[in-house]
Amino acid sequence: MTFTAHLRQKADALFQASFDHPFVRELGTGELDEAKFRHYVMQDSYYLNQFSKVQAKGATLAPNMEVASRFLTHALHTIEAEHALHREFFTLLDVTEAEWATFEPAPTAYAYALHMQQAGPTLGDVLAAILPCYWVYYEIGERLKDATPDHPIYATWIATYGSEWFRDLVEEQIERLDVLAGQATAEERVRYQQLFLKSCYYEHAFWEMAWTLESWTLPSGVRR
Repeated sequence: MTFTAHLRQKADALFQASFDHPFVRELGTGELDEAKFRHYVMQDSYYLNQFSKVQAKGATLAPNMEVASRFLTHALHTIEAEHALHREFFTLLDVTEAEWATFEPAPTAYAYALHMQQAGPTLGDVLAAILPCYWVYYEIGERLKDATPDHPIYATWIATYGSEWFRDLVEEQIERLDVLAGQATAEERVRYQQLFLKSCYYEHAFWEMAWTLESWTLPSGVRR
């Protein structure tokens, strides 16, 4: 069994929790409350901005120019392709420039970004922390690619993550982590697994954050 196959097996319950989350299910059927998707898109735009910076950090830890170039290419894909998609969603969902200028990430988005940013000190650590974002979205895209939600925004989202272009990026990073794990110490591989599983947890938490419209507001009944 490859190292990443082992990781996928260890994380199976967390992957399945994402597949079964009502946000994901209703996205596929087109029944998702648009307010929840709007909240998700704003949080995800913040997250992707941080994600691209971590990808760029990976380039600085790369063992050679070829790998560095690929991590920078991935960072550019995040900035150009996925951010362009979110900007389209901003227009369709009436997210104004003034609203975005005062945006504050919800607790889960903020914590997930910090988790990725703190991954280190090796390229394997960084890749283990960011790989679940690739992999969970790829598998969701595969599960939903034949869905026909009667909602143009949801259909566009599904088409993006169910595409061959995205699959190629995911498979590249899975193969790269296997190579890095083969060169790593046993202690480093344990650390990679911990980072990977925590990111899988945050992937599920991200859907829940969108579903509940999570914010920094204290729950009712909590005293200040």
